[in-house]
Amino acid sequence: PLFRIINRWFTIYVFDFLTGLNINMGIVLILITLLLKLITYPMVKKSYMSSAKMRVLKPKLEEATKHLNKPEDQMQKQQAMMTEYAKYGVSPLSGCLPMLIQMPIWIAMFNFVPNAIQLRGESFLWISDLSTYDPIIEWNTNLWLIGDHLSLTCILFCVANILYSLMTMRQQRDQMVGQQAEQMKMMQWMMFLMPLMFFFMFNDYSAGLNFYYFISLFFSAAIMWTLRKTTNDEKLLAILEKKYEENKNNPKKMSGLAARLQAMQEQQQEMQRKREELERKRKGL
Repeated sequence: PLFRIINRWFTIYVFDFLTGLNINMGIVLILITLLLKLITYPMVKKSYMSSAKMRVLKPKLEEATKHLNKPEDQMQKQQAMMTEYAKYGVSPLSGCLPMLIQMPIWIAMFNFVPNAIQLRGESFLWISDLSTYDPIIEWNTNLWLIGDHLSLTCILFCVANILYSLMTMRQQRDQMVGQQAEQMKMMQWMMFLMPLMFFFMFNDYSAGLNFYYFISLFFSAAIMWTLRKTTNDEKLLAILEKKYEENKNNPKKMSGLAARLQAMQEQQQEMQRKREELERKRKGL
């Protein structure tokens, strides 16, 4: 239902209004992208600030958990990190929900753009028809997964996806502690696998959709870069230190998902302790 509501909102209010201005449909897609970025900016900023708080707290967390580097200590280390975050009023999960909220928009545009009759036969820059693919190279043989062409907008979208993934992965690595950062390095191959999958999926899709995703990633990278340049880590750390002093004088318990996650970790730790105790008794017998 949410996807249908977004589609209907685009069709009746936004898309029809912009097309009524008699401007190029490629410009319409750019304006729609700008509008969506404006609407979702508060959520993106909230997600970024959550990551920034974790980044500036990384040295303190490393100091607080440096004695928990053994493999069997990882669960206890996660619990200690959650406790430290709570002292500074930071929730590592607060950056996830705003990004998930944007997913319906991406899926709605996936359904809307290829089916928009206003794009049929409309050209923009090198694209002769925004409603179908824009081949940069064509051949007569139909190859498995690729077909008989390479779509330029699909290539641009996949390259932009790789560059944006590099940026976000670097940001995530800057906020991770201990073995988390090492595990992140091992998962870098996923950064290249996903754009490759997207290439096979979107090579036959409309140039308008690929162009929208390309522009969307470009604006997302620009917003991320701007937020990084305008965030003062020293001031942010000072704010968190002040929050830490307030929480130290008036301690508060964790609430919501963070509290449930901590409770699950404590239960797993207790189960692990009982298993080790049973194993010791078994060996003693």
